[in-house]
Amino acid sequence: MQLQQDHIVRLETRPPNIEGKGQVTTRDLVRNALRMRPERIIVGECRGPEALDMLQAMNTGHAGSMTTLHANSPRDAQARLETMVMMAGMELPMKAMRQQISSAVDLIIQANRLQGGPRKVTSIVEVMNMEQDIIIMQDIFKFKQLGLDQNGRAFGQFEATGVRPSFMQRLEASGVKLPTNLFQERVLLRD
Repeated sequence: MQLQQDHIVRLETRPPNIEGKGQVTTRDLVRNALRMRPERIIVGECRGPEALDMLQAMNTGHAGSMTTLHANSPRDAQARLETMVMMAGMELPMKAMRQQISSAVDLIIQANRLQGGPRKVTSIVEVMNMEQDIIIMQDIFKFKQLGLDQNGRAFGQFEATGVRPSFMQRLEASGVKLPTNLFQERVLLRD
C-alpha cells in the first residue's frame, strides 16, 4: 500500500537469524503497534495467531482498521478467521469468538482472479450481528460475470443488491456522504 497520510509507521516481520534468535512476528508487530496509540492498524495479511490481536484491536477503539486474508468466499473468510484465532492458543468458546468477529468486522470484500486473468472485486458483504451462534451477513454488491471476451477474459457487471448497510449512519456522522441511490437494486458498473 502506498499511503500518503502523515504519521504513518511501517513495521515489518523478520525471520530468526541463523542461531534461531531475533525473530519478529506479525503478532509481535500488532501488539507493538497498539503501544503506539494508533488510530488505525492495517495488517497486510493475517495468516495465523495475529488474527486474535487484530480482532481485539478492532474491538478496542481502532475502528477503520483492516487486514486481508485468503479465502474462497466471504463465509469462508469468517471460518478462516475463526481458525486463525484458534491458532493463538486461547481457549475461547466459539460463540465468544464469533461475537468478537461480528463486533469488529463491518465489511468483507472478496476479490477473485477471473478466467483470463483479470482480478475483480466480486462481492461486498456486510457483517451484521449474531443470531444464536451464527454470524449474519448480507450481500451489498455482487459481481455478475456475463461471459468471455475475444481474448478469453471474463467480463461482467457489478450490481447492487438493494440492501442499504446498517453502518451508514456512522459513516455519514464521520463526514462520508454517499449518493442516496447507490444501494438501489440495479446495475452499477459495466466492465
